[in-house]
Amino acid sequence: MFFSGDPSTRKRVDLGGRSSKERDRKNLLEQTRLERNRRLWLRQQNSAALRIQKCLRGRKVVRTEQSKLREKFLSIYGENCQNLDRNAFGPDSDFLRQFLYFFNAENIDDFLILVQICRLLQQFVQETGDVVQLFAAEDYLSRCALVNYRVKQFVYTCIRAVHHNRYHLKDQLLLTLKESNVSAIPLLEVLVLLIDPKLPWSCKIVSSLSKNSAFSLLREIILTGKDNAENCIYSEKGSSLERVLTVLTSHIGQKPCICSPTDAVYSFSSQILSIPFLWHVFPNLKQVFAKQGLGQHYVHQMATWLPNLMNSLPNDISDEFPTYACLLGNILETGGIALSRPDCSFDMAVDLASVTTFLLESYPSPTRSDGRENSKIADDEMTGEDEVMEVVLDRKLNQQISNAIDTRFLLQLTTILFRDFSSSNGSDHEPEDREVAAVGAVCGFLHVIFNTLPLEKIMTVLAYRTELVPILWNFMKRCHENKKWSSLSERLSYLSGDAPGWLLPLSVFCPVYKHMLMIVDNEEYYEQEKPLSLRDIRSLITLLRQALWQLLWVNHTTSANLVKSGPVSTALKKQFEAIQQRVSIVVSELLSQLQDWNNRRQFTSPSDFHADGVNDYFISQAIIENTRANEILKQAPFLIPFTSRAKIFTSQLAAARQRQGSQAVFTRNRFKIRRNHILEDAYNQMSQLSEDDLRGLIRVAFVNEFGVEEAGIDGGGIFKDFMENITRAAFDVQYGLFKETADHLLYPNPGSGMIHEQHLQFFHFLGTLLAKAMFEGILVDLPFATFFLSKLKQKHNYLNDLPSLDPELYRHLIFLKHYEGDISELELYFVIVNNEYGEQTEEELLPRGKNIRVTNDNVITFIHLVANHRLNFQIRQQSSHFLRGFQQLIQKDWIDMFNEHELQLLISGSLDSLDVDDLRQHTNYAGGYRSEDYVIETFWEVLKGFSSENKRNFLKFVTGCSRGPLLGFRYLEPLFCIQKYALIILNICSNSFLPELVYFTDRRIILELSDVSYYRAGGNASEEALDRLPTSATCMNLLKLPPYKSKEQMETKLLYAINADAGFDLS
Repeated sequence: MFFSGDPSTRKRVDLGGRSSKERDRKNLLEQTRLERNRRLWLRQQNSAALRIQKCLRGRKVVRTEQSKLREKFLSIYGENCQNLDRNAFGPDSDFLRQFLYFFNAENIDDFLILVQICRLLQQFVQETGDVVQLFAAEDYLSRCALVNYRVKQFVYTCIRAVHHNRYHLKDQLLLTLKESNVSAIPLLEVLVLLIDPKLPWSCKIVSSLSKNSAFSLLREIILTGKDNAENCIYSEKGSSLERVLTVLTSHIGQKPCICSPTDAVYSFSSQILSIPFLWHVFPNLKQVFAKQGLGQHYVHQMATWLPNLMNSLPNDISDEFPTYACLLGNILETGGIALSRPDCSFDMAVDLASVTTFLLESYPSPTRSDGRENSKIADDEMTGEDEVMEVVLDRKLNQQISNAIDTRFLLQLTTILFRDFSSSNGSDHEPEDREVAAVGAVCGFLHVIFNTLPLEKIMTVLAYRTELVPILWNFMKRCHENKKWSSLSERLSYLSGDAPGWLLPLSVFCPVYKHMLMIVDNEEYYEQEKPLSLRDIRSLITLLRQALWQLLWVNHTTSANLVKSGPVSTALKKQFEAIQQRVSIVVSELLSQLQDWNNRRQFTSPSDFHADGVNDYFISQAIIENTRANEILKQAPFLIPFTSRAKIFTSQLAAARQRQGSQAVFTRNRFKIRRNHILEDAYNQMSQLSEDDLRGLIRVAFVNEFGVEEAGIDGGGIFKDFMENITRAAFDVQYGLFKETADHLLYPNPGSGMIHEQHLQFFHFLGTLLAKAMFEGILVDLPFATFFLSKLKQKHNYLNDLPSLDPELYRHLIFLKHYEGDISELELYFVIVNNEYGEQTEEELLPRGKNIRVTNDNVITFIHLVANHRLNFQIRQQSSHFLRGFQQLIQKDWIDMFNEHELQLLISGSLDSLDVDDLRQHTNYAGGYRSEDYVIETFWEVLKGFSSENKRNFLKFVTGCSRGPLLGFRYLEPLFCIQKYALIILNICSNSFLPELVYFTDRRIILELSDVSYYRAGGNASEEALDRLPTSATCMNLLKLPPYKSKEQMETKLLYAINADAGFDLS
C-alpha cells in the first residue's frame, strides 16, 4: 500500500541555481591557471640558473684571463716593476690597461705593485716636471678621451685600494710625505698629483669620483685613521690624506673649475663635512676651507638642499655622534672664521644661519633650571614613531658646538645681517625682501639657540653689543602699523605660512629686551629713553597685549590649523605648540616687567595692559580651576583688570573660610591680650596654633593697663582692632625687626639677629600675622618696600629696585656704570662693607673677591652683585621665614595674580582719602533715621570736612580698620549703618521689660533704644542723650549717633569720640 508506482530514483535539485557542469568548468579553469603559474615559475627558475651559471663562467674566465695577464705583466715589467720606464704611462702603451684589468684590491701582491707604480710615477713626474706629457705624450687634445679614462680609472683604483686595506693602513693614513716608505703615502700623493686643479682633466676626474661614491670611500678611510690623529706630528704642509681633501675641496663648479653639480648624497658636504671633529684631524684644511671662500660655496650648497638635507646625510656613527651634530659642529667652527673676514657677504650669513638653524632644530635641549621655557609634553601623549627619546651627545661634540656659538660669533652674524638696515626707518613703507630675509635668518637662528644653549653667555652681548632690539622693534612696528606681517615661516621647518608673522620675531625680541631691562637704569629708561622711546614702548605694550591674547585665548582652539598642511607628524605639531607656548611665556614676562616699570613711574595708563576681550563670561570661567581662562589668569593676570582679580581673590578667601567653618558660632581660640604687651601675648598664643586653627575664628578680649578686661563682646570688631594694633606694634621700626627706607617703606632689618635672638621665629610669626589679616579681609596700614613684596612672590630683585632701598648707593653704582675713565684706578674690589649698629663687616661678592679688582670689563658684573647683595642676599633669611609663615594661610597662586603695587593695595587698601560720597551711597539707616533727615545731612557735611587723618580715625572707630574695603564700600560686610541713639532711665524697682540691656549703674539701668516712644520714663531723656558721645559696634559696622541739634556740637562730639583712643571702654 506504500508503493507509489514509480520505481526510479528521484532527481536531486541544486537550489543554488548552478549546474554541476558549471562547477566543473570553474575547477578546470583554476587548475589550468595553477599549472600555467607553475610552468612560468619553472621557466624563471631555469632562466635564473642559466644567468648564474653564465655569470660564474664569465667570472671564472675573467679570473683566468686576469691571471694570465698578470703573469705576462710580471714577466714584462718585473715583480717590482723594475723594468718600467716613463713611456709605459703614455697613450701607446698597454701598461695601464693591463694593470687596471687584472688589479684586485684583495690581492696583496697587486696592492704592492700599485704602491710601486705610484712611487715610480712620482719619480717620473719629478724628473720631467710635466704629468700631462707623461700620460698624453705630445698631443693631449687628440687623445684626451683615452688619457682621461685611464687617469680616472687609475685614481679610482688608488682610492679603492686604500679603502679596502684601510684597517691595515690605519697607522699610516695621517702620515706626511716624509714617511713615503710606508705603503699608504705613495697612493695618496699620487691622488694629489693627478687631481691638481691646474691639470686639464682634473674636473672630469673629480666629477667621475663623485658619481662613483669616492667621497663615501674617503669618509670611511678618514674615520678609520682619525683615532690616531693625536699620535701624529703636525706638519705645516699637512698629511697626505689632508692634501687630497684640500685639492678636492677646490672643485666647486666655479671658474676656472667646470665640475658639474653632484648628488647631495655623494657630495663632499654630506660625506666629509659630517665627520666628527674634522678640523681637529685636518687643521690646514680648516684654514683653506674658511679663508678661501670655499665655506661660502658649501654652505650655500647645503642651503639649497633644505629641507631635505637630513635625507642626504650618512648613517650615524653612533648614538653619541649623530651625523647632523657632527656636521653642525664643523660648520659652526669654520663659520666663525668666515664671518670674521671683511669680505664676508650678506648671502653667506643668511645661508649659514639657515643651515645651522635647520640642524639645531634636531639638537637636544639641555635641562633648564627654571623649566619655564621648555615645552610641557605629557608622557602619555608620546606614542609611536614620535616618541621623544633622551639623546645624550658626546661631551666633546657638545662642547664643540656650544663653544663655537660664542659672543663673537653672535656679534659678527648679527652685524653682517643688519649692517645695511637702520633702527630709525620710518613706518610709511613695508620691509623689503632683503630686510625680511635678514630678520628671518637672525630670528630663526636665535630662536633655536635660546632653546638649546645656556642663555647667560649670549643674552648680554645681544642686548648691549648689537642693534638687535631697536632693529627688530622697528621691523615689527612697521609691520604692525601697516597691518601686514611678512611671513617668516620658512625659517623653521614646523611653521606654515598661516603662522602669525609676529610669532618668530617676538620669540627673540622679548627675552633679549627683558634681559636688557634688568640692566638698564632709571635714567636711561625714563630720561634718555634708551633703547626705546616711551612712545614706542606704549605701542609695544599694545602689540604684546594683542599677540598674547590671541595666543592664549583666540587661537587656543585653532592652533592645529597653523601647522604645515599635509601629513604632519605628531612631533612637528608638538614643536609648533612648543614655540607658541614659549612665545606666550616670554611675552607674559616682558609685559609683567613693563608693568613694573610703569608702576615705578607711570608713562602709560594701567588699562593699556588689559585685554579687550575680557568680559563677564571670561571672569566667570577664570574662577573655575583647570579652565582656559583660569590658566590665563595664572600666566598673564595683567590682562584682567585689577578690580576683577580682586573680586576673584576675595571669593577665593571666602571659599577658604567657608571650608574651614569660620562662620561657626562657637570659637575655641580665644585670646586675652594686654594692651601694653600686645606683641608678646599675641606671639605666645598664636605660635601655639596649627594651620587649621589659624584659618578658623579667633576672638580677642583686651586687658587694660589696670589688669581689667575691657567691656565688649568680640563679634569681629575687637579682632579687627587687635589686628591693626598688633601689626602697628610688630612692624614698628623701634622694635628692630623692620627698618624704613627714605620713603618710609618697611623692609626686614638685615641686623635683626643682633637685637633678637629668636628673630627668625618672629619673622615667621609676622608672616603668619599678615597672612591672617589678608585671610580675614582686614586692611592694615603697613607700607612695604617693593623689593620686599617681591619676596612674597618669590621674585628676584635687580638694580632698578635699589633706589627704593639706598638711593645714594644707587647713584654711586650708576656713576660707575657710565664712568668713561679707567675704573681700575679707583681701587675697587669685589667686596662690600656692611655697617649694622656701628659694627662693620666685610663680605666678598665673589670667591676670593678681595683679590679681584673692578675693571671696565667686569664693572657691570660688580654693579649687579652689589645690588643683589643689598636687595636679596642680606635679607634672605628674614624674607624666607616671613614667607613660610605667610604661606601658611595665603597660597602662592592667590597672590601671583597681582604685581607688587597691587599686592600693597590688597594689604593696605588705597592711599587715597576716604571717599565720603561712596560711603554715603552704600549706607543703611535705622532707629528712625532717614537719609534726608537734618541730623544725617549734617553728619555727612561734618564728615566731608574732616582731615584725611580724622577720616581714617572715623573709619577705624566704626569698622575697626582705618582703611576702607579694597573695592569700595559696596563690598563692606555688613554695610555701614547709622542708628539713632536715645537713653531711657528706669527706676530699679520697675518691672518693665528690659530689652537691649547694656550695663548697670548704682541705682539705675541705662538702656540704648531705637525708639523711645515704647517706654514711659522719668526725667528728660532726650536732653541727656544729646550730652552723650557717639558709640559704635565695629563687629556690625554700626554708628550709634545721637540726634545732635547743631553742626558744631556734632563735629565736637565726633572728633572727641574718634580720637579718644579709649578702646572698648568708651561705650
